[in-house]
Order: sequence, then C-alpha cells, then structure tokens
Amino acid sequence: MTYHTRRRLLGFASTLAMTGALLANGAYSQASTLPKDRLAADTPAFTSGSRGKPAGGRHFWNSLDLEPSDAWSRLRESFQWQDQWQYGAGHARVQHWIDEYSASPHNIVAITKRARPWLAWILERVESRGLPGEIALIPFVESSFDPHARSRFGAAGLWQIMPRTGDALGLRRNGAWDGRLDVVRSTQAALDYIELQADQWYEGDIELSLAAYNAGAGTVNRARRIALSRGHEGHYWDLELPAETMDYVPKLLAIAAIIAEPERYDVALPEIAAEPAFARVRVTRTLRLGEAARLAGVPRGQLADLNPGLRSESARPGQVRELLVPVDGAERLVTALDTVTPPSRGGDAIHVVQRGDTLSAIATRHAVAISDLARWNDIQRVDALQPGQQLTLSGR
Repeated sequence: MTYHTRRRLLGFASTLAMTGALLANGAYSQASTLPKDRLAADTPAFTSGSRGKPAGGRHFWNSLDLEPSDAWSRLRESFQWQDQWQYGAGHARVQHWIDEYSASPHNIVAITKRARPWLAWILERVESRGLPGEIALIPFVESSFDPHARSRFGAAGLWQIMPRTGDALGLRRNGAWDGRLDVVRSTQAALDYIELQADQWYEGDIELSLAAYNAGAGTVNRARRIALSRGHEGHYWDLELPAETMDYVPKLLAIAAIIAEPERYDVALPEIAAEPAFARVRVTRTLRLGEAARLAGVPRGQLADLNPGLRSESARPGQVRELLVPVDGAERLVTALDTVTPPSRGGDAIHVVQRGDTLSAIATRHAVAISDLARWNDIQRVDALQPGQQLTLSGR
C-alpha cells in the first residue's frame, strides 16, 4: 500500500551531503509545573493537576471516553496496514513470521517489557507525523527494544543507525555522548530518515522506504528498476532484495498483527501507560549521574537506563543537552538544580555563569586561559553560555 507523507522534510543542513550516506547505508510529556526554560523546546506546556495531558488539548467532556487506557490500545488504534497484507501478495510472507513469533510468546513478552519506557513516547512521535502506527514497532524488529544494541556492522541503538547515517542525520558522537543511543534524538532522526527517503525516492511509499532503511536506497532502487523492467509496478512486494530485507516488512506486519490480537496468540503483553513515562530536563551545569538520581529521588540505575547515550558518569553542558528523568522525579530535579549548591569535587573550583558573563571575562576573572576554560568544559561556541551553567576552573 502506498502511503503519501503529509509534509516535505526541511531543516537538514544539506540534502545533497546526506544523500550519499542514505544510498550507502541501511540502517515526556507528563503533567508537571517544570519551568519551561528547563524543559526541551518541544515539550508541551503543563499545568498542575492536568494528569499528564498537555494544556489546551481536547475538551474534557469529549475526552472522557476517547482516551486509550494504555499504550497498546492507543497503538492498535493507530495501525493502518492490518488489512492490506491479509489478502495481497505479502500474505504468505507475513503469516510465516506470525507463526515464527507466536511459537515463542515468552520472547514477545520479554521484548515488549523492554519497550515499557519508550513505546508511548515513540508512538506520540509517529502519530504526530501521520505515519502508520506500525512504524512504532520498528525497534522490535531492529533491536528488540534494547537501546544499547549494537550490530557487528556498526549499527547502534533502538533504531540500529549506522555511523555515517547518524552523522548525516546530526546524531553527535563523542567521548561523552552517542546520539544513536539517545532514544529521543535517534527516534526523531530515524523518522526523519524514513520520511525523507519516501519523499525523495518513492513518491511517499513508506514500505519501500522501510526496505531502504534496512538495505540502503541504492540496493532498493536497483531492485525496483529490475522489477519495473519486468512489467511489475515496483512496489515492495514486487522486489527481489537481500533475504533480510525481504523479511523486514513482513516481520513488522507480523508483530503488529500479534499485538492487534494478543489473546489469539496466547501473548500476555505487559502493562504500559498511554502517556510517556519520562520528562526531558535540560542540563545547565555539570551533573554526575548519581547526584542527579539523588536529587530526583529515583534509583541511579533507572536514570542510567533512561539515558543510554551518556557514555561517562557526568553530564556536562555542551556535551549533553538534556537528561531523561522519570516523570515523577523531573520536577524535583529541576527544583533542586535551582536551589541546591553542587557538592565539592575534591577542591575543584567552579564558576556559576551569571547573565551577561562571557568566556573571556570569566577566564580573566579567574586567571585562566580562554582556550583551557573552553577545553575543560567542552565549549564549542563562546556565545553558548547559559545562566546557571557551571564551569570547572581546573580541568579536573
């Protein structure tokens, strides 16, 4: 089935620079009173007592019986492909994977449990783009919903993004951070990638774009030219592709079919709330993970699990934009960051950035070189200082 995307992607630094990587490579919102300037830019406005619904949403009376009770109900409502495969060319291929998956229902349960922190948020992003809900299950096929997953070919994260593709999509990698493992950034990038390819190569055909996500657009385009030369229409189901890619869309449709009717396949899906389980809190000063967990009142391991992109014990402004925090602890963390003096680190000197401070003025005030100050704090742009940001003055 052809699905026409609703908007043309904009905002990539250079579409031409990105095209080479795409051809070669296959692949929070909760009610709160958090200050807006401490939340990510795309976090909805919140009001106290709104129980997880963004202010200005649907009328209360209209939403009473319309809100899905959990993420699975919401996901089923967003499915768009459940009829098209049952009577078309893909029936046997999808049924094969339904049989394979349903033979081990405990594996489905284990994987879907790993989806618990992420599924509702990913589904929100898929819905906001008007994409089929089945797209939210790509991490099931790609990584078994393991954000730390890495392939032998170098792909990483929930969406198994290759290094060159990640670079083209703006997913930063350095000693402190891997954007491919950051679920928020990688989800946005993966959906951009799928929509871009559908728009650029396939006149909005998402199934062909998914094949290209797996095998690379060059491989799919060659197979499509061959299919067209043989009198076929050039849809996904017409193509002769590598075995993994031939199975890619059938696997996605198969797990969606099982989730659509879990009782039929003796699968007990874990409970997952319809609203996202985390909030996004901006990093405005150097913050050790253990300290952040203590201030938020959550276990350190839980905070670490929500931030798989963090590759060191500390989150520093300029290296890490934000931390994902369990929604029940986010407000507490922001309040603490605004009021609690950070602990001493063995005598390290700290400067707290004030409004109007410049890197040059701070360096002069503390008798350190500007270049050292920038290097110690991984500052790439001298005009990027933020009030409240904490700078180490010793490099230790």
